Amino acid sequence: MKTTSTLMALGIAAGVFAAPATADGNLVRFDGGIGVIPVSSGVAVAGATTSTTVNRNFVRGVPPPGQIWVIRDLKADVKSDGRIRVDGKGLLLGGGNNIGGNANANVFATLICEAAAPFVERNTTAAGVALEPDGDFKIDDILDQPPGDCPSPVLLIRNAANRSWFAAGIPRR
Repeated sequence: MKTTSTLMALGIAAGVFAAPATADGNLVRFDGGIGVIPVSSGVAVAGATTSTTVNRNFVRGVPPPGQIWVIRDLKADVKSDGRIRVDGKGLLLGGGNNIGGNANANVFATLICEAAAPFVERNTTAAGVALEPDGDFKIDDILDQPPGDCPSPVLLIRNAANRSWFAAGIPRR
């Protein structure tokens, strides 16, 4: 009887503690961000100081910008109904003459759930939100195509002007 009562108590406790995780409708979360480095590799010629051939840092078909960007922090929650909240801190240019600036950019978010092509871009409003002078931003929106599931999540923060990606979220597993 004691074993049965203990097992029932554990089962009830597990149900109580597991319920909020599924009841909140979270599809995927991101905790931390990675800034873009536009070139992923290059081919050096012996004795040369530049590369004539470079590989641009495309992520699931989305092009990078022309300059390095950094991000201090990023947190995002995507719900199963497509609602998305993103809180970004310090998204700024990491090189060039305007280093440390925000380039007066507006940004939007894209969620891609497929590990291989064809990729479906699930976007927030493409007009985006303005970066604050310190690079902070908040997105509170609904994705244009809510995914049923997301087995291989990639969250990109993109430039509203040319749709290149500035930063990526780190999935919380």
